[in-house]
Amino acid sequence: MKQVFSITAILLLTISINYKALAHCEVPCGIFHDELRIELIKEHIQTIEKAMNQISELQSQDDEDYNQIIRWVNTKEHHANLIQEIASQYFLHQRVKFTDPADEEKYKKYIAQLTSLHQLVVYAMKSKQGLDLANIEKMEQALAAFEEAYFGEHRHKLDGSHK
Repeated sequence: MKQVFSITAILLLTISINYKALAHCEVPCGIFHDELRIELIKEHIQTIEKAMNQISELQSQDDEDYNQIIRWVNTKEHHANLIQEIASQYFLHQRVKFTDPADEEKYKKYIAQLTSLHQLVVYAMKSKQGLDLANIEKMEQALAAFEEAYFGEHRHKLDGSHK
């Protein structure tokens, strides 16, 4: 009986230690590829736009294919969620650093990054709610504003060269 209790105690202790070790950081390895995340967001925006167009086209047909419409709606939702996840989990949680308002220049950059990311996630949410292609343009504008605020003049291309 003591052995069963000891094994249970050891297992519970191990689980709690591992949980705390894993939960302290989003990406403990410190490997970041900011440019790739931006390119992924661009790809997700394109997919949402394609889904919106496909849904509109399918809805305009005399014999609506509801299965395909549902699949495109699910695709649109999924890619909007991925944009929100990258903006939140990757950029807001890990990469955009809180800045003291006393440093006006850095604080201005920080606010520009927060504002553009907030706009991006809001327009991603709005893209889930309907087929308004204006939300695509607004997501692209918000992403461009974020790129400018985040990278400034120091943006690197995915091939490693400077822009």
